[in-house]
Amino acid sequence: MDPRQQFCHNPGCRARGQRGQGNIGVHSQAEQRYVCHTCGRTFAATTGTAFYRLRTAADLVTVVLTLLSHGCPPQAIVAAFALDERTVAAWLARAGTHCRQVQEHLVQSGEVDLQHVQADELWVKLVGQRVWMALALAVPSRLWLGGAISAQRDLVLITALVQQIRACARRLDVLVCVDGLASYVTAFLRLFRTPVHTGRRGRPPLELAAGFLLGQVVKHYAKRRGTRVEQRVVQGTAGAIAAVLEATGTGHGIHTAYIERLNATFRSALAPRVRRGRAIAHQLDTLSAGMYLVGSAYNFCWPHASLRRLAPGGTGRKWQERTPAMAAGLTDHCWTLCELLSYQVPLPAWIPPKRRGRPPKQTPPPALAVAA
Repeated sequence: MDPRQQFCHNPGCRARGQRGQGNIGVHSQAEQRYVCHTCGRTFAATTGTAFYRLRTAADLVTVVLTLLSHGCPPQAIVAAFALDERTVAAWLARAGTHCRQVQEHLVQSGEVDLQHVQADELWVKLVGQRVWMALALAVPSRLWLGGAISAQRDLVLITALVQQIRACARRLDVLVCVDGLASYVTAFLRLFRTPVHTGRRGRPPLELAAGFLLGQVVKHYAKRRGTRVEQRVVQGTAGAIAAVLEATGTGHGIHTAYIERLNATFRSALAPRVRRGRAIAHQLDTLSAGMYLVGSAYNFCWPHASLRRLAPGGTGRKWQERTPAMAAGLTDHCWTLCELLSYQVPLPAWIPPKRRGRPPKQTPPPALAVAA
């Protein structure tokens, strides 16, 4: 147990969410509990992780979630480990909630240099219905930026996805390549605007960020067969788009090849997303939890073959494997799934409550005696 890596989880503590303050001590080695000397509260070592208050060993939970993130049907896990289906579903929901918090804290914190973004949506079959899942990818680092699920393929779905992309961006001068859905144009041109302060009264006008480029790949069909592909420049110029593609080394011309490959990765890694199968999900929450589990494992735990680099001399290896999070500068090593599920998202800093009521009366200072 290392108290230096812990922080207080009490929302009312003045030192909550702050590591290295010297206020955390070991309360019990046997029970794996810490104590905060600022507020006097004790908390378990697993507080804030996906293993909090689980009676099952963390190793078994990690193995089950590893199988789920690689496309193993839940029915096979139930038969192999003699578990209840509700237990496996509860672990998946817990892991999905935790991975969503990690995604929002590390990826969607406005610290990613996007440069080139691709977005796409695909349909997923549920029991008795069909829903749409939209995903986004930062092409240079192959980083999964987020996803949204909706029963309709409309502006609401695309707006939720573009909001997550905006939350990830350090700068707004990026190239975006999407398909021919008109909702992308509306959502990006609306959310990638910044206020321009003119000094006048009232709300400042909103203008599109300088350097923002948007291109569409429009596929035309006839009798359910593709006839031609049109590359459409919506915002910017064709020369500016070609310059960004050449600078990032992400192909030639407007295309969505990278996000299509990510869609295939998600379909193979998440059992309910296969087009035909016997492990179809029943609820949207199950699909959302699986999306965040697979997406977070893809970002932090799975090395990407196209991101590897030559290893430095003396290491005994030819290549140095990297994950999308390493390529984006979010971490310096490849995480294990147990490390991902054990990551503790820091709490926001404590803010003193606002004082209400009348301010206390201040007594005037005593008058000084004047010497005669």
